Amino acid sequence: MTHRHDLPPGLGPLTSLTHTHDGTTHTHVHSDEPAGPPQRLHLRGVVLPEGDERDLWLHDGVISFEPVADAITVATTGWILPGLVDAHCHVGLESHGAVSEERAEEHALTDREAGALLLRDAGSPLDTRFLQDREDLPKIIRAGRHIARPKRYSRNFAEEVEPDQLVDEVIVQAERGDGWVKIVGDWIDRDTGDLSPLWPKEVAKEAIEAAHEHGARVTAHCFDERSVAELVDAGIDGIEHGTGLDDDTIATMAQRGTSLVPTMVNLENFPMFADAGEAKFPTYAAHIRALHARRFETIGKAVDAGVPVYAGTDAGGVHGHGLIASEIELLANVGGNEFALGAASWDARAWLGHPGIEQGAPADIVVFADDPRVTISVVREPVLIILNGRVVGGSAAS
Repeated sequence: MTHRHDLPPGLGPLTSLTHTHDGTTHTHVHSDEPAGPPQRLHLRGVVLPEGDERDLWLHDGVISFEPVADAITVATTGWILPGLVDAHCHVGLESHGAVSEERAEEHALTDREAGALLLRDAGSPLDTRFLQDREDLPKIIRAGRHIARPKRYSRNFAEEVEPDQLVDEVIVQAERGDGWVKIVGDWIDRDTGDLSPLWPKEVAKEAIEAAHEHGARVTAHCFDERSVAELVDAGIDGIEHGTGLDDDTIATMAQRGTSLVPTMVNLENFPMFADAGEAKFPTYAAHIRALHARRFETIGKAVDAGVPVYAGTDAGGVHGHGLIASEIELLANVGGNEFALGAASWDARAWLGHPGIEQGAPADIVVFADDPRVTISVVREPVLIILNGRVVGGSAAS
C-alpha cells in the first residue's frame, strides 16, 4: 500500500514517525538537503549477508554497533545491505563523448537514487575528480580514460594510440586514475569485417606489467574469444563483458582470481549492435548474435568455476544510469539471488577495498522492505538509501 503521512514538526532537518496500521509497524522519514554534520540515526532490521536481526547506530557518518544517545529511529524492520555497487559505469560519458560537469552530476545522482553508492568508473573522457569531494554523491573509483587504437572504438570516448604507444599511455592513465586502467581489448576490424584484438599479446603484457609497477590494475573490454584469451594469458586483472570466454580461459581466471564484470544489461543490446552492422559487416553481425545467444551459458560457467563476478551496468554511452536493479536481476538468472546481491553489494565492496556493514565503516546503506534473497525484484524499491550517514532517498523518505 502506498501512502504518506505528515510528520510531527520540530524534529530538525531529519524527522521520522513510527506507527502501526494494516497490521504492520513501519517508519516514515523526511530529510532536507544535507547541511552540517550527519545526524545520529538508528536502524533495526536483518543485516545481510549474515542474516542476523540487529540494531545499527549511525553517527558522524559512520556505523556503530553500540547505542548512540539521541539517535533518530529511521527503520524498525526491513533488510539492511551495504550500499549497492555499480562496478562498470561511465560517469560523464554519453553517446557523443564527454558531457558537462552538470550532466555528470546528474549521472551520479541517478545512480544514487537506485541505491548504487559506490561506482567504479570504467573510463570517461571527462575528469570526474570534482565529484569525489561531494559527500552527497556516490563514491567514485576512476579508471582515467579508455585506451584504444585510432578508428577502432566509439568516437570521442578514448585516448587513441598505436601499439608502440600503449605502454606510455597506460602509465599516464594509471597516474590519472584511482588504481585502475581500462583498455579496449577488441573492436570491429573493418578489413576483416569482424571483431579482432587491438593489441599484440606481448605489447599488452608489457603494458599490464607497467600498470602494476605504477600501482594500478588493468581491465579490458572484451567481446571476442581471441582477445579475452590473450589478455588473460598476459596477466590482466579484470575482464569486462567476457562474452567470448571459453572453458580454458575461465579456468585460468578462476585460478588467478581475475575479475569478470559481465554487464548483463549491456549484453541485451547485442541484437541491436548486430542489426546496425548487418549491411556492412555481416560476419560481425552473425558473431555478435552468437555471443548473445550463449551469454547466460558463458557467464554461468564462469560463476560455477569460481571466477569472481561483479555487477556493472555499463551505464553511459549506449544507455542511461540507474540500472543496477536490472543488472542484479539478470545476474540472479545466472547464479541465484544471493550471488547477485553479493556481486552488487558486499562482495563487490570487498573487491574494491570498501567495507560493508562494519564497526566504524562509512554509513552507506540501503534498506528494503522485504527479503531480496527471496524476491530479487525487491531491489527495485529501496525503502531507505543512506549515504555517509544521511538519508538521501528511498520510498520512506519524502
